[in-house]
Amino acid sequence: MKNVAIIPAGGSGKRMDSRFPKQYLPVGDIPLLVHTLKIFQLSLLIDDILLVVPEEDIHKVGSLIVERYSLSKVSQILAGGNKRQDSVKNGLDVIGDDCDIVLIHDGVRPFISGKLIRLAVQEAAKHGAVAVGVPVKDTVKRVDQDGWILETLNRQMLWLTQTPQAFKRLIIQEAYQRAYQDHFYGTDDASLVERMGHPVRMIPATYENIKITTPEDLLLAELLMKTRKVTVP
Repeated sequence: MKNVAIIPAGGSGKRMDSRFPKQYLPVGDIPLLVHTLKIFQLSLLIDDILLVVPEEDIHKVGSLIVERYSLSKVSQILAGGNKRQDSVKNGLDVIGDDCDIVLIHDGVRPFISGKLIRLAVQEAAKHGAVAVGVPVKDTVKRVDQDGWILETLNRQMLWLTQTPQAFKRLIIQEAYQRAYQDHFYGTDDASLVERMGHPVRMIPATYENIKITTPEDLLLAELLMKTRKVTVP
């Protein structure tokens, strides 16, 4: 049975204040998206990568990213949808019955590790649904619409959720099918599984596994890339 990674990479670059989509911006002279894809390319646990990009970018991504950087595990480049959830669904719709575990990972999280991929696959095989994240460090307040504090939340129970999120194929496909039947859009993939009553296990990731969305994130990525040692089992 296969383990398939769906990589949605359909950002527009608005928050990056760039005329180029953020996934194609260079980090260390290499497009941000390539850094992400390389980790899945090198992982022995990943059989196929489904890359989802804006429809108008499919040809360009195929030649300038997939072919140029020898990303042979990218078996299909698919057109994205209006929202991230629509893009992931386009990937889920083409996955074959020979797939066991589906990993869904943001294309602009380049600091994913091979160790985390392995752990996510193993835990998804055991529990069916896995999210990754890190405990909240700061005190978190719940406020009303006018900015008045309503309560201080127990941060020991709060985690910042990241990707990859990993699921048994049938579970995540059913979760997406139910979500679309109900016209429901969640903030992440795990939320679609949660709403149908299936438990989702949270496993620890790292604080380096950041999502690049702003110019400040890009500066941090440049610094992290200089000190990073890539080891993918």
